[in-house]
Amino acid sequence: MNYQDRLTKVIPGGAHTYSRGADQYPSNAPAILERGRGAYVWDTDGRRFLDYGMALRAVTLGYAHPEVNTAAWRQIERGNNLTRPSMIELEAAELLVDLIPSIDMVKFAKNGSNATTAAVKIARAYTGRQYLCIPRQQPFFSFDDWFIGVTPMKRGVVPSAAETTLLFDYGDLASLQACFDAHPGEIAAVMMEPATTLVPFSPSQTVADTLDSYGHFAGGRAVDDNFLIAAHRLCRQLGALLVLDEMITGFRWHVAGAQTYFGVQPDLCTFGKGMANGFSVAAVAGRREVMEVGAIDREGSERTFLLSTTHGGEMSALGAFVQTVNEYRGSNVCAHLWDYGARLRTALSAAAASAGMSQHFALEGPAICLNYILRDTSGQPSLPMRTLFVQEMIRRGVLMPWIAVSFAHGDAELELTEWCAAEALAVCRQALQDGVERHLEGPPIRPVFRRFN
Repeated sequence: MNYQDRLTKVIPGGAHTYSRGADQYPSNAPAILERGRGAYVWDTDGRRFLDYGMALRAVTLGYAHPEVNTAAWRQIERGNNLTRPSMIELEAAELLVDLIPSIDMVKFAKNGSNATTAAVKIARAYTGRQYLCIPRQQPFFSFDDWFIGVTPMKRGVVPSAAETTLLFDYGDLASLQACFDAHPGEIAAVMMEPATTLVPFSPSQTVADTLDSYGHFAGGRAVDDNFLIAAHRLCRQLGALLVLDEMITGFRWHVAGAQTYFGVQPDLCTFGKGMANGFSVAAVAGRREVMEVGAIDREGSERTFLLSTTHGGEMSALGAFVQTVNEYRGSNVCAHLWDYGARLRTALSAAAASAGMSQHFALEGPAICLNYILRDTSGQPSLPMRTLFVQEMIRRGVLMPWIAVSFAHGDAELELTEWCAAEALAVCRQALQDGVERHLEGPPIRPVFRRFN
């Protein structure tokens, strides 16, 4: 049965996110999955795969976590979506405010793009300015035109929508300052992820200088005057807001966000993905003075249509969020994610060494945010070589389109991963000698943001 044909017949692109599309996987990847439990997923033929995609990083505890599922079901039994705000809606909002120091108020949504776009609107309403600064090194902020208009995929985008979106270089304060210099008094906000594989150090520092043996930053966070703090200081001086997009970093770096890990309190922040272990919850949140542009109880103030979502208060998802935080607090989940990431780095490095691929297989980023790179014979990053590695890992039962670890990854999973990686990298080593095309079963992975199919 050709599931890919069935998918593309009824769903544009064959999936509801581009990173799940067929062009992001080798041809031997399962076209469709039936279920997941713990760190594993199964296809419709019953084949089991150890998963490092973890639902696009949304599942941090493991698939089908029983306590989280029970909490969600309990809210379904109470109606799931009511006419006025629900008790779990209030409990979830108060929990997030209590959990993260920078947050006084929160609006929940169902996806990250709505939350980041709401943050842009809040910043513009609060400052009376229009321009937004984002780092060119960070791949995705929203499906809305203000962001997509600065990518190569401009078809269908209103050309003027992205004219007020400015690009700067993450970690380079002079680059950010140049945006403010070019548009004095016009920048509403600077939005960025706190960290990716790039971390907020000064140019004179390196990851090796500041990481301990477990991959943590020395002292539990980066240096006191990191790029995030410097960028926030610049925003305050020039009347703009700092917005930290924690869709990926949130509930991974620290239970209270990477902002807490790095010692900065942004004006606004956004969360999603790992908030509720795969249930659909996103949030835009921040300090009261800023968030209250969306208030309806300030008599005589101009109204801002901030964010209005029928399903933003869906009780099952918010129940899952509350229970996910309880699990984090009770099991020290973030410490496990850091530790497993550090051990995975060691295991994959050992696998590369055993296959003679140390010069062509590299890991970048801290332990909590690892990324692997495959290099060709000239030493350049190679999508065909990366595709071959993913293909060979799948052949051996490991689905590793990227690296997103969960609390369900343990010793057995680490051992399996190292063995499979050594075997897969041995094939990659052979491909360096006789050509990668001879080993690929189909076309190589392609970038999501490209102008033509």
